[in-house]
Amino acid sequence: MSAPAAPTLHRGIVKQVLSGDSVVIRGPPKGGPPPEKTILLSNILAPKLARRATTNNEETKDEPFAWEAREYLRKKLVGESVLFTLEKPPNATREYGVIYLGKDVASGENVVESLVSEGLVSVRVRDPSRPSPEQARLLEVETAAKSAGKGKWATNAASHVRECKWNIENMKHFVERNQGKPIKAIVEHVRDGSTVRAFLLPDFYHITLMISGIRCPQTKLENNATSVSQPYGDEAKFFVESRLLQRDVEIILESVNNNNFVGSIVHPKGNIAETLLLEGFAHCVDWSMALVSAGADKLRAAEKQAKEKRVRRWRDWTPSASLQLSGKEKEFTATVMEIVGGDAMIVRLSNGQDKKIFLASIRPPRLPEEKPKEGEAPKPPQPRDKSFRPLYDIPHLYEAREFLRKKLVGKKTCCTVTIGNANVAEAMVSKGLASVIRYKQNDDQRSSHYDELLSAETKANKGLKGLHSKKDTGLKRVNEVSGQSSKTYLASFQRAGRLRGVVEFVASGSRMRIHIESESCVITFLLAGISCPRGARPANNGQGKVDPEPFGEEALQFTKERVLQRDVEIKVDSTDKAGSMIGWLWVDNLNLSVMLVENGLAKMHNTAEKTEFFSQLKRAEETAKAKKEKVWKDFVEEEKTHNEDDAPVEDEKAPVERKKEYTPVYITEVGDEMRFYAQREDQGSKLVAMMDELTQAFKANPPLAGAYTPKKGDLCAAKFADNNWYRARIERVAKGGSDVEVFYVDYGNRESVASTRCASLPSAFTSPKPYAHEYTLACIKLPSDGDDRSDAMEEIKKVLITNEPVFINVEYRVGIQEFASVASDKEGKEDLIKYLLEEGFVLLENRRDRRLKKLMDDYRSSQDQAKKMHARIWQYGDITEDDAAEFGMNR
Repeated sequence: MSAPAAPTLHRGIVKQVLSGDSVVIRGPPKGGPPPEKTILLSNILAPKLARRATTNNEETKDEPFAWEAREYLRKKLVGESVLFTLEKPPNATREYGVIYLGKDVASGENVVESLVSEGLVSVRVRDPSRPSPEQARLLEVETAAKSAGKGKWATNAASHVRECKWNIENMKHFVERNQGKPIKAIVEHVRDGSTVRAFLLPDFYHITLMISGIRCPQTKLENNATSVSQPYGDEAKFFVESRLLQRDVEIILESVNNNNFVGSIVHPKGNIAETLLLEGFAHCVDWSMALVSAGADKLRAAEKQAKEKRVRRWRDWTPSASLQLSGKEKEFTATVMEIVGGDAMIVRLSNGQDKKIFLASIRPPRLPEEKPKEGEAPKPPQPRDKSFRPLYDIPHLYEAREFLRKKLVGKKTCCTVTIGNANVAEAMVSKGLASVIRYKQNDDQRSSHYDELLSAETKANKGLKGLHSKKDTGLKRVNEVSGQSSKTYLASFQRAGRLRGVVEFVASGSRMRIHIESESCVITFLLAGISCPRGARPANNGQGKVDPEPFGEEALQFTKERVLQRDVEIKVDSTDKAGSMIGWLWVDNLNLSVMLVENGLAKMHNTAEKTEFFSQLKRAEETAKAKKEKVWKDFVEEEKTHNEDDAPVEDEKAPVERKKEYTPVYITEVGDEMRFYAQREDQGSKLVAMMDELTQAFKANPPLAGAYTPKKGDLCAAKFADNNWYRARIERVAKGGSDVEVFYVDYGNRESVASTRCASLPSAFTSPKPYAHEYTLACIKLPSDGDDRSDAMEEIKKVLITNEPVFINVEYRVGIQEFASVASDKEGKEDLIKYLLEEGFVLLENRRDRRLKKLMDDYRSSQDQAKKMHARIWQYGDITEDDAAEFGMNR
């Protein structure tokens, strides 16, 4: 009988070690990724590795030394060229073989024998009574390993079991704990060129990692069988597998995206992301570029190099059309004259020419888009209300404009806009005052500091700053002062003396609009003591364009250059018929009226004779006359009156739409005349914490009864009927001081208590503002009949004071008193004022605010329903003749 034929030897490269007795070997390439074979090592059985839970299988743990066996093979074989035999026993579904590490069998290392000698596997013999020569040799080696207590034959073998962490509950916290620290890892699987699975060592956290800053073409499996890949997807995957799969690497965790980690992979030979970009297997992605811990410059440069060489995915790439600028056009120094919106400015070049420039790659704050409800079609863009003021009505736009104005206006700057060495756009983004524009993949027209902008936005988002804040609305509450409302402000302005403001708009040399932040208002302001020529006026309200008066345009430019968007001081003397404030303005401590007269751009008005600045204006005018400056070039002494120059204008306060900003509150007290006190729901935790601290403070230091002398207006502590201490304000002290009337500032209720139940309030509790805010029910009034009023107030208390939050919307203000509507839902559909009207408890107050027209119509319909049903106050029909006239009814 002839000897059995020698097994055929094959050569390949080990791609992956699946376990201590199973490997994947790649054969020689035949166009495209090379073929692969999974081989079970003959005659041995390795301990089983742990498996994570799946829909079909439960989680399992390592058998002792399973990981050590796998690691022994991984470190020895992965990436190495090997010789191997193949055999497929009868009825077997898998192929078996022996692997030799070396150039030939004679000199090479038998890997199966090495595993047995280290005690990492068991020898498997089908018929122990008739082992083959190879099996007999392995049994001898196994016996020696057992005798030496090696590997799984050691007495402490049971302790060699990994504790795999297949899931990480708080991924963000895990990243924050390890951020910036290189973590040793082994790549276990390559899903595509830019996504891998890995074990983090030494704690065996199993993670899915997306490589930050790049994205490779995807590879997908359809029906778990057919691979459907994007162009170059398979090649990119093979490229990464051949370099990283089961290699020792370091991973730097940088963020979390859905249930995946985002980070960088560092191999001893370099950063795989940069290599993929250089080879044209990947492109840069903006959303994670800002996260790259090593900086984005190298990645951008690698992508640019691949594009220029037209490598792989860039073979058909063409640069995006761009505006070709010369060096002088790209880099220049200019003076900022005006900030336009939150991302643009007008600068003046050295030749006197004005140029408008935009900050590259950022977007200023804008109104949030109203998303349609489920099932509804998107609404077409609605025209803005005439009273819409972008600077104040768009959240955070005012702060963005102010940031640029204070930094840049009147200062020399360079483009890309910097002040000193600071990039202004980056500073804005870092404060949450602008967002970064996301470009299409092939759009190269972006800021040269784009990655720094992305990084700044990421930090602002994490810090919940500005636009990214979840609580701060960013709305700027600013009142328009004009018409009759100017009389309300005039007296306080006159008492205040000089007021600080910012010039928002210049209409002519002597007319402008000024924002006074301390008073939360915008005024139209006319310079006192002068008559200034008008500039051109555009066509408006059916009237044609008005040509400028001589030197009107020069006066306009003079004033704009000196005060537009500058910090100024003003002193108000009076108002005109249109409600514009008339007074004096200083910029850099110079009187603008005097400056205009001195430069021949205005004449002194006869009203200046009775002012403190008459002598200055007189000297300035004489100087201008002597120089024959502008309006004095022909010595025309005829003066225009102030009223001729500044004719009354139409009220600039156009009607605005009713704003719905329903705030959840708990109503704690209802007082007379439909006043009520409410605590904001979002401040509840702060109030509870403060009350706990106040209670502890009085327990630690109980006050001495009678030691405190109450005074009207004092903020003190008062012991309520429940024997707990609360913050209270003293409203009245009885004769003799034995009793006091107090108002509990955090709850809105009043009480008469003995003075001995009052005590000095610890200083730590005097600074927090009262948590109870006072409001009045809007648009309604109580009936005149005493019994009806009592019934109405009882019903109001019943519907307002509950254990559930209600939602209020401030509709208008009278002085400092806020009038609000109340609803039981945050959309305002279940309006409690409508309920009071429909049930006939209250009367509708006739308000003529145009912005409240729809609300008043709804309320009027509710009242009409109550009349029709003869509900309560309407049970005998219309109440009085006076009321009927007030509500527009005819008798």
